[in-house]
Amino acid sequence: MPDTRELALAGTRGRISAREWTTGRPRYVALLVHGYGEHVGRYEGLAGALTAHGAAVYGPDHAGHGRSEGERALVEDFEDLVTDVHAVAGLTRAAHPGLPVVMVGHSMGGLIAARHAQRYAGELSALVLSGPVIGDWALPRRLLALEAIPDTPISPAALSRDPAVGAAYAADPLVWHGPMKRPTLESFVRTLDAVARGGDLGRLPLLWLHGDDDRLVPLAGSRPGVQRLGGVRTERVYPGARHEVFLETNRAEVLADLTAFLDGALAG
Repeated sequence: MPDTRELALAGTRGRISAREWTTGRPRYVALLVHGYGEHVGRYEGLAGALTAHGAAVYGPDHAGHGRSEGERALVEDFEDLVTDVHAVAGLTRAAHPGLPVVMVGHSMGGLIAARHAQRYAGELSALVLSGPVIGDWALPRRLLALEAIPDTPISPAALSRDPAVGAAYAADPLVWHGPMKRPTLESFVRTLDAVARGGDLGRLPLLWLHGDDDRLVPLAGSRPGVQRLGGVRTERVYPGARHEVFLETNRAEVLADLTAFLDGALAG
């Protein structure tokens, strides 16, 4: 089992809580970037697989999420969250100088990770996007067109075919179960546009993971955004899988695809 340590650092809008998982002598650093309304503590299984693969794993709770400061689920500017993630990346480089850094972004975290790769070109050795909010994601514009944002929480059943995943999510006190906030939706729209205009990732190895039954971030909407990013892309689409492929019933297959990709990216 990896050793786990809680970290704290100054973020752009208050104190940021982060987590570190380590074991043995790492050969690379993996930085996890979580999704909307959740927290990095939900990524214990992924962190365990990556530490077993030779990584030192780090991940922050974004401002307004998990144990970090800030109004719950309020994101006024995603560029601030990108800056916070970059600050955590700086901590990892200080702790593990010379090791390659890979970034794994899920859902909203995929948007943040893609923008990070654009803003800080050349700092990553590989980028992994899981069910990324990128490209033609229609939800924020659809909700912003309404006079009042409906209080419709994310359905736990949309996360995974494993009912235990949805049950744990619904019972998790660190998960935001309330409505999306208008400034957050407006920030999504701005950042989706910024990533679309933000440029190609060149020769950066990029792994795109997606379930073909993802009802929260549909596959067809993400595809054009991922294609615009460029990079040296590997694509894995899982039949029947929902939004959280790292917690799906075929998670062993997903993790094997992830570690095989990282082996190739790090060797290259």
